Amino acid sequence: MKLGILGGTFDPIHFGHLRVAEEVGEELELEHVYLIPAALPPHKDEKPVSSFEHRMAMTRIAVEGSPLLEALDLEGRRQGLSYSIETLREFRQLFKGNFELFFIIGIDAFLEIGTWKEYRALFDYAHFLVINRPGFQSEDLGPFLASLEAGFERDGHKFVVPSGNHLIFKQAALMDISSTEIRNRVAEGKTIHFMLPKTVREYIVEHKLYNPHGA
Repeated sequence: MKLGILGGTFDPIHFGHLRVAEEVGEELELEHVYLIPAALPPHKDEKPVSSFEHRMAMTRIAVEGSPLLEALDLEGRRQGLSYSIETLREFRQLFKGNFELFFIIGIDAFLEIGTWKEYRALFDYAHFLVINRPGFQSEDLGPFLASLEAGFERDGHKFVVPSGNHLIFKQAALMDISSTEIRNRVAEGKTIHFMLPKTVREYIVEHKLYNPHGA
Protein backbone atom coordinates (compact mmCIF):
# COMPACT_ATOMS: atom_id res chain seq x y z
CA MET A 1 0.00 0.00 0.00
CA LYS A 2 1.22 3.48 -0.89
CA LEU A 3 -0.10 6.67 0.72
CA GLY A 4 0.67 10.35 0.26
CA ILE A 5 0.62 13.44 2.46
CA LEU A 6 0.24 17.02 1.28
CA GLY A 7 0.34 19.61 4.04
CA GLY A 8 -0.29 23.31 3.88
CA THR A 9 -2.05 26.23 5.46
CA PHE A 10 -4.89 25.87 2.93
CA ASP A 11 -6.22 29.36 3.66
CA PRO A 12 -8.10 28.68 1.43
CA ILE A 13 -7.41 25.44 -0.42
CA HIS A 14 -7.54 25.92 -4.21
CA PHE A 15 -7.19 24.10 -7.53
CA GLY A 16 -3.38 24.36 -7.42
CA HIS A 17 -3.26 22.22 -4.27
CA LEU A 18 -5.87 19.79 -5.54
CA ARG A 19 -4.35 19.32 -8.98
CA VAL A 20 -0.88 18.54 -7.61
CA ALA A 21 -2.31 16.01 -5.15
CA GLU A 22 -4.43 14.35 -7.82
CA GLU A 23 -1.64 14.22 -10.39
CA VAL A 24 0.97 12.82 -7.99
CA GLY A 25 -1.45 10.29 -6.56
CA GLU A 26 -2.40 9.03 -10.00
CA GLU A 27 1.17 8.85 -11.33
CA LEU A 28 2.53 7.00 -8.28
CA GLU A 29 -0.59 4.82 -7.98
CA LEU A 30 -1.20 5.93 -4.39
CA GLU A 31 -4.21 4.52 -2.62
CA HIS A 32 -4.94 7.87 -0.96
CA VAL A 33 -3.40 11.34 -0.68
CA TYR A 34 -4.19 12.95 2.67
CA LEU A 35 -4.46 16.74 2.72
CA ILE A 36 -3.48 17.94 6.18
CA PRO A 37 -4.09 21.60 7.09
CA ALA A 38 -1.50 23.02 9.47
CA ALA A 39 -3.01 24.17 12.77
CA LEU A 40 -0.22 26.63 13.56
CA PRO A 41 2.51 26.67 10.87
CA PRO A 42 5.96 27.30 12.38
CA HIS A 43 7.44 28.66 9.12
CA LYS A 44 4.88 31.35 8.36
CA ASP A 45 5.71 34.96 9.19
CA GLU A 46 2.06 35.57 10.00
CA LYS A 47 -0.59 33.36 11.56
CA PRO A 48 -3.29 31.95 9.26
CA VAL A 49 -6.02 34.46 8.47
CA SER A 50 -8.86 32.06 9.22
CA SER A 51 -9.24 29.54 12.02
CA PHE A 52 -8.18 25.92 11.76
CA GLU A 53 -11.84 24.92 11.92
CA HIS A 54 -12.67 26.96 8.81
CA ARG A 55 -9.61 25.75 6.91
CA MET A 56 -10.33 22.13 7.85
CA ALA A 57 -13.95 22.50 6.75
CA MET A 58 -12.91 23.97 3.39
CA THR A 59 -10.43 21.14 2.84
CA ARG A 60 -13.08 18.53 3.58
CA ILE A 61 -15.50 20.23 1.19
CA ALA A 62 -12.85 20.45 -1.54
CA VAL A 63 -12.13 16.71 -1.60
CA GLU A 64 -15.74 15.53 -1.44
CA GLY A 65 -16.45 13.02 -4.15
CA SER A 66 -12.78 12.23 -4.83
CA PRO A 67 -11.87 8.54 -4.46
CA LEU A 68 -8.19 9.51 -4.11
CA LEU A 69 -8.07 12.62 -1.91
CA GLU A 70 -8.96 12.73 1.78
CA ALA A 71 -8.81 15.47 4.42
CA LEU A 72 -7.20 14.66 7.77
CA ASP A 73 -7.31 16.83 10.91
CA LEU A 74 -4.15 15.35 12.41
CA GLU A 75 -2.47 18.66 13.25
CA GLY A 76 -5.60 20.20 14.71
CA ARG A 77 -5.55 17.61 17.49
CA ARG A 78 -2.19 18.80 18.85
CA GLN A 79 -1.25 21.76 20.97
CA GLY A 80 1.43 24.23 19.88
CA LEU A 81 3.20 24.60 16.55
CA SER A 82 2.52 22.12 13.75
CA TYR A 83 5.88 20.42 13.17
CA SER A 84 6.09 18.00 10.25
CA ILE A 85 8.23 15.52 12.16
CA GLU A 86 5.47 15.12 14.76
CA THR A 87 2.87 14.74 12.02
CA LEU A 88 4.86 11.99 10.32
CA ARG A 89 5.33 10.12 13.60
CA GLU A 90 1.64 10.36 14.42
CA PHE A 91 0.68 9.30 10.90
CA ARG A 92 2.81 6.17 11.25
CA GLN A 93 1.10 5.38 14.55
CA LEU A 94 -2.37 6.06 13.16
CA PHE A 95 -1.97 3.91 10.04
CA LYS A 96 -0.64 0.60 11.25
CA GLY A 97 0.95 -2.00 9.04
CA ASN A 98 3.48 -1.93 6.23
CA PHE A 99 3.01 0.89 3.74
CA GLU A 100 5.06 3.36 1.74
CA LEU A 101 4.52 7.01 2.59
CA PHE A 102 5.19 9.90 0.20
CA PHE A 103 5.58 13.41 1.62
CA ILE A 104 4.67 15.88 -1.14
CA ILE A 105 6.38 19.26 -0.94
CA GLY A 106 7.10 22.19 -3.25
CA ILE A 107 10.69 22.99 -4.16
CA ASP A 108 10.58 26.39 -2.42
CA ALA A 109 9.59 24.81 0.88
CA PHE A 110 12.11 22.01 0.42
CA LEU A 111 14.94 24.51 0.06
CA GLU A 112 14.12 25.71 3.60
CA ILE A 113 13.98 22.23 5.11
CA GLY A 114 17.27 22.76 6.95
CA THR A 115 15.37 25.11 9.29
CA TRP A 116 12.71 22.50 10.15
CA LYS A 117 12.60 20.69 13.48
CA GLU A 118 14.64 17.44 13.38
CA TYR A 119 14.77 17.72 9.61
CA ARG A 120 17.20 14.82 9.11
CA ALA A 121 14.77 12.47 10.87
CA LEU A 122 12.03 13.39 8.38
CA PHE A 123 13.66 11.19 5.75
CA ASP A 124 13.36 8.17 8.06
CA TYR A 125 9.57 8.27 7.90
CA ALA A 126 8.72 8.91 4.25
CA HIS A 127 9.86 9.28 0.69
CA PHE A 128 10.03 12.94 -0.29
CA LEU A 129 8.40 13.95 -3.54
CA VAL A 130 9.55 17.46 -4.42
CA ILE A 131 7.43 19.36 -6.94
CA ASN A 132 9.78 21.31 -9.20
CA ARG A 133 8.98 24.72 -10.55
CA PRO A 134 9.52 25.45 -14.27
CA GLY A 135 13.12 26.19 -15.15
CA PHE A 136 14.54 24.73 -11.93
CA GLN A 137 17.06 21.95 -12.50
CA SER A 138 17.24 19.32 -9.77
CA GLU A 139 20.78 18.55 -10.92
CA ASP A 140 21.82 21.87 -9.37
CA LEU A 141 20.84 20.67 -5.88
CA GLY A 142 23.99 18.65 -5.21
CA PRO A 143 25.66 21.26 -2.96
CA PHE A 144 22.40 21.93 -1.10
CA LEU A 145 21.74 18.24 -0.42
CA ALA A 146 25.33 17.82 0.78
CA SER A 147 24.86 20.73 3.20
CA LEU A 148 21.94 18.91 4.83
CA GLU A 149 24.31 16.10 5.89
CA ALA A 150 21.51 13.55 5.60
CA GLY A 151 23.49 10.98 3.62
CA PHE A 152 21.94 11.51 0.18
CA GLU A 153 23.27 9.22 -2.55
CA ARG A 154 22.31 9.63 -6.21
CA ASP A 155 20.44 6.71 -7.78
CA GLY A 156 19.64 7.57 -11.39
CA HIS A 157 17.10 10.38 -11.41
CA LYS A 158 16.47 10.21 -7.67
CA PHE A 159 18.40 10.25 -4.41
CA VAL A 160 18.43 7.66 -1.63
CA VAL A 161 18.96 8.25 2.09
CA PRO A 162 20.34 5.69 4.59
CA SER A 163 16.80 4.70 5.65
CA GLY A 164 16.18 3.50 2.10
CA ASN A 165 13.65 6.23 1.38
CA HIS A 166 13.88 8.18 -1.84
CA LEU A 167 14.03 11.85 -2.70
CA ILE A 168 12.23 12.29 -6.02
CA PHE A 169 11.87 15.42 -8.11
CA LYS A 170 8.81 15.79 -10.30
CA GLN A 171 7.45 18.36 -12.69
CA ALA A 172 3.73 18.84 -12.11
CA ALA A 173 1.02 20.91 -13.73
CA LEU A 174 1.54 24.07 -11.70
CA MET A 175 -1.31 26.56 -11.64
CA ASP A 176 -0.56 30.21 -11.06
CA ILE A 177 -2.98 30.46 -8.14
CA SER A 178 -2.17 31.40 -4.57
CA SER A 179 -4.22 31.53 -1.39
CA THR A 180 -2.95 35.06 -0.79
CA GLU A 181 -4.28 36.16 -4.17
CA ILE A 182 -7.68 34.62 -3.41
CA ARG A 183 -7.88 36.35 -0.02
CA ASN A 184 -6.91 39.68 -1.58
CA ARG A 185 -9.48 39.34 -4.34
CA VAL A 186 -12.23 38.58 -1.84
CA ALA A 187 -11.22 41.60 0.25
CA GLU A 188 -11.35 43.78 -2.89
CA GLY A 189 -14.73 42.42 -3.97
CA LYS A 190 -13.31 40.70 -7.06
CA THR A 191 -14.32 37.35 -8.50
CA ILE A 192 -12.60 34.11 -7.45
CA HIS A 193 -14.48 31.91 -9.93
CA PHE A 194 -12.38 29.09 -11.45
CA MET A 195 -9.65 29.46 -8.79
CA LEU A 196 -11.09 26.96 -6.32
CA PRO A 197 -14.05 24.57 -6.12
CA LYS A 198 -17.48 26.18 -6.22
CA THR A 199 -18.38 24.58 -2.90
CA VAL A 200 -15.34 26.19 -1.22
CA ARG A 201 -16.22 29.56 -2.75
CA GLU A 202 -19.75 29.23 -1.39
CA TYR A 203 -18.34 28.41 2.06
CA ILE A 204 -16.19 31.55 1.96
CA VAL A 205 -19.22 33.66 1.06
CA GLU A 206 -21.47 32.01 3.64
CA HIS A 207 -18.99 32.53 6.48
CA LYS A 208 -17.83 35.96 5.26
CA LEU A 209 -14.17 34.92 5.23
CA TYR A 210 -11.38 37.27 4.08
CA ASN A 211 -13.68 40.28 3.77
CA PRO A 212 -12.70 43.00 6.28
CA HIS A 213 -16.21 44.41 6.13
CA GLY A 214 -17.97 41.07 6.42
CA ALA A 215 -19.92 41.78 3.24
